[in-house]
Parts: sequence; C-alpha cells; structure tokens
Amino acid sequence: MTVEESNIRILFVEDDPNLSMILQDYLEMIGYQIDHAKDGDEGLKFFNANSYNLVILDIMMPKKDGFTLASEIRETNDKIPIIFLTAKNLKEDRIKGFQHGCDDYITKPFSTEELRLRITAILKRCMLQQEPDTSVKVETFQLGQFHFDSTNLLLSGFGSERRLTRKEASLLKLLCHNKNNLLPREVALEKVWGENDYFIGRSMDVFITKLRKYLKADENIQINNVHGIGFKLEVKED
Repeated sequence: MTVEESNIRILFVEDDPNLSMILQDYLEMIGYQIDHAKDGDEGLKFFNANSYNLVILDIMMPKKDGFTLASEIRETNDKIPIIFLTAKNLKEDRIKGFQHGCDDYITKPFSTEELRLRITAILKRCMLQQEPDTSVKVETFQLGQFHFDSTNLLLSGFGSERRLTRKEASLLKLLCHNKNNLLPREVALEKVWGENDYFIGRSMDVFITKLRKYLKADENIQINNVHGIGFKLEVKED
C-alpha cells in the first residue's frame, strides 16, 4: 500500500484562497483527505477536534502565525509531522521553523510535485518509526543521580520525573550509548532526524541545550560540545 492509498488525513492551514484551492484540489486528487483552515485560530480548532497524520502550515497568517500554531500543536502532540510553507527564504526563519518543531520547510513558489514528494518522504519515515519492533527491549540508563527510561521517555531524579519528547529521548539514548565517548553530529542527525542538514543541525543544538538543562542538577553530568565534530556525554562515576 502506498502512502497516498492509506487514507491519510492532512490539516492544511493557509490564508491565501487561490493557493489553498489549488493545493487542496491537487492533494485530494492524489488521494489525501484534506481539512483546510484559513487562519491559525481556525487551524487550532480543527486540530483539537480531529485526528491527523500530517499538518501543513503557512507561516504568515492572520490572527495566529504558523510558528505560534506549531508550538501550540507541539504542546499536545510531539509526534505529528509538520511542514511549513513560507514566502521567506531567510536562514533565520528556517532555523526558527525547526526550533518550533517542524519536520520540513518549503519556500514559495514551489511545484506541486515537490510538495507531494516531501509529504510522501515524511509520512513513510513516520510510519516506519511507528511500526512495532518485537525485538526492542526496555532500555534504562543510570546517569549519576538520574534514571532514564528510554522506552517510556521518562527521566527521573532528585525527587521529580520528566516526560521527554520522542526526539529528546532518542538523542539522550544515543548519548547514553556513547557515554564518555564522542557522538558525531552526522550520526545523531541521521539516527534521530533521518537526514544530515544544516538547518536540522541547528535544531539539534536546541535539543542539546534542553537536555543540558534537564540534567544540570547533577554536577557530575556534562554534555560537552566538540566544536564542529559532535557531542560527548561525560559522567563522572563516584
């Protein structure tokens, strides 16, 4: 079964009526179910009321921009893939998009074929990640005073417990497997994000900063940056 034949439901949030009509007609023609919202507020109402496999967001919209909407979506769902559409091609905007949790970023103007290929690639990657693997065993790690349950995405220590996002947990798990050794940037990008890209690399730096914050209560734990090469999770054993 191809992605297009899988009854995939997409939330499409775009305020340009002409572009909206063209893209909605095209995506429905190739087999996707499309719900179109004309602004960020309406988009959030659609998202909260329905179940989707993918979200496509314009960035510059009335009432609520795409960055804000993506952040609100990520508060309740850290797994659903998000694609940003934008007329801007600035590096800072692309980085900001990944920081707000997007999985891909398409600059206008673009072809419908490019959009189709990007959607297909993202959905296939997500479906592979969701396939059950009966060979996977529960993996837990002791990091100083912290206990990390990578299977259930839980980091506990100092009397509290934090549920990580899937990407946070995947990145910390990689660091744990390479504890006190170098984890190359390209390895982390390929294994956690599925590709090695400059802009995704900047997003990974944000995730590293978050992990440092989560672990800072234990002074024996450091995530050090080896400039331009990778990261090293250093844990001083008592």
